[in-house]
Amino acid sequence: MPARTLKHCLDDLRRSGQLLEIEQPIEPRLQAAEIQRRVYQAGGPAILYRNVVGCRFPMVSNLFGTLERTRFLFRHTLQAVRQLVALKIDPREAMKHPWRSLKAAPAAWRMLPRQVRTGPILKHQTTISELPQLVSWPRDGGPFITLPQVYTEAPGQPGLLKSNLGMYRVQLGGNQYRLNEQIGLHYQIHRGIGVHHAQALERGEPFRVNIFVGGHPAMTLAAVMPLPEGMSELMFGGALAGQRIPMIVQKNRPAIYAEADFCITGTIEPRTLPEGPFGDHLGYYSLQHEFPVLRVERVYHRPGAIWPFTVVGRPPQEDTAFGDIIHEITGPIIPTVIPGVREVHAVDAAGVHPLLLAIGSERYVPYATARQPQELLTCANAILGQGQLSLAKYLWIAAHEDAPDLTCHDIPRFFQHLLQRVDWTRDLHFQTRTTIDTLDYSGSGFNQGSKVVIAAAGRVIRELPTEVPSGLNLCGLRDLRVALPGVLVLSGWKYEEQDEERGLRELLNLPTDHPLNAFPLLVVVDDAEFSAATLNNFLWTTFTRSDPASDLLGIGAFTEAKHWGCRGSLVIDARVKPHHAPPLLEDPEVTRSVDALAVPGGPLHGIY
Repeated sequence: MPARTLKHCLDDLRRSGQLLEIEQPIEPRLQAAEIQRRVYQAGGPAILYRNVVGCRFPMVSNLFGTLERTRFLFRHTLQAVRQLVALKIDPREAMKHPWRSLKAAPAAWRMLPRQVRTGPILKHQTTISELPQLVSWPRDGGPFITLPQVYTEAPGQPGLLKSNLGMYRVQLGGNQYRLNEQIGLHYQIHRGIGVHHAQALERGEPFRVNIFVGGHPAMTLAAVMPLPEGMSELMFGGALAGQRIPMIVQKNRPAIYAEADFCITGTIEPRTLPEGPFGDHLGYYSLQHEFPVLRVERVYHRPGAIWPFTVVGRPPQEDTAFGDIIHEITGPIIPTVIPGVREVHAVDAAGVHPLLLAIGSERYVPYATARQPQELLTCANAILGQGQLSLAKYLWIAAHEDAPDLTCHDIPRFFQHLLQRVDWTRDLHFQTRTTIDTLDYSGSGFNQGSKVVIAAAGRVIRELPTEVPSGLNLCGLRDLRVALPGVLVLSGWKYEEQDEERGLRELLNLPTDHPLNAFPLLVVVDDAEFSAATLNNFLWTTFTRSDPASDLLGIGAFTEAKHWGCRGSLVIDARVKPHHAPPLLEDPEVTRSVDALAVPGGPLHGIY
């Protein structure tokens, strides 16, 4: 039988040997987060911290630390959820396989949330200051909730099926917040909660918000699920939990999840306050900016409440498993949502939003002898018009017809396929002065930057070199390394803020027949050895530290009828710039304390 609560899930993990319980006192400031990062990287178990310094509530992390454990948590329901997705993809499936469709019917019933009058969550009350004060990185602006489920209902259309459940980070203290009275919510107007907020402002109504922590892990996953606008995440949560989600319905207030471990209720104030900094999933700090403030009214908790948390930082981290399981469930539905698109991969190692890889159809003018991207550009525009995919900076898209067995989840092969075919004089398509991810500081300002679509179709036009050319003599060049076939990373030129191309001028002025142009892609970095050491290093350095309009340069560059291209190698300037946010670094003293927990006799011995 599926578990009903977080405690039931932990009992399940304990019985299967997938839960480590630490009795030793653990500091919620920095120490718990560094333990989580270490255990995650080691592929270790979920961790229950029974003795949290300064707090009476235990904490748990790494619930979703491996894809296998995530599947285990939802093993009773995953197949039925996949079947529901399959029925959405092709209603004829019900006619072809009526018995399988019949088995999916109970899952469809469980999608309807259940109205209740009371529940365990209302048994006890506490204060914000008594909650675990988790701080993940040294320069964070205060303690944060890192696995919140932020619940709102549509003004004018209240009710469970018009609700939104999202994961928007929550700052519990620090900055200018009045302790126990105010907390910060980081969200943007294009998110589901933002739509509800805008409607409340238009109607002149108070905007009430409930924040759940804990409960069934299905609710955590539901909060990050990319569902169609207007479809309540409670429906997906019920299907995945294997039970109708019990919601305490209140008059003139949003409902409360009856089985949550914690619930903070409140109303958004008319003013904003500085929120952050916060060590975020791109591997850098998101800096302090004005965001909405929640005036806290009550803080509820159930008996035996447990505080789940995660830690974000340079990927991969635990939230990688969210992306993996979401792809397993929703990947097959993409072609029905975006016609012509076969696959989309938001690359976790590059911070998700900076880099999208996609495969689309290229069926226009099928009789043409020399094909070029046409339908692919239609596909690319559709991708960039879909929800959070619209935040992408780089979209590389290949034609399915050129290699029917190609998948964008095989990143090295995908890049090889595309770089063999791309024509830099034709296949770069920019959007300038547009919106990018709020957490990305590579652009021209807060939430401002550019995008580029790189689309390639047709025959192979070049072979890709895999060795550094000999005899190169470029002034100031210190190191050249091959990151992938056809991709050369270079370091040696210091970034000059006053003239950002000064150090690159000699490179960019090379003739187009220079041997370096055998590499279609050159990436200028601060440390070539680091960037070329692993695929993840290359992806992270290249795509989190560059803005397409500012940092894509080229040998033999030209502009023609407002189209920019280059006749030689494309050059990405992926060096750290003064306007970039600082990277995440751990506190050495805390690192030593976590090292000590892994010595023989320590609670983490043998884990990492």
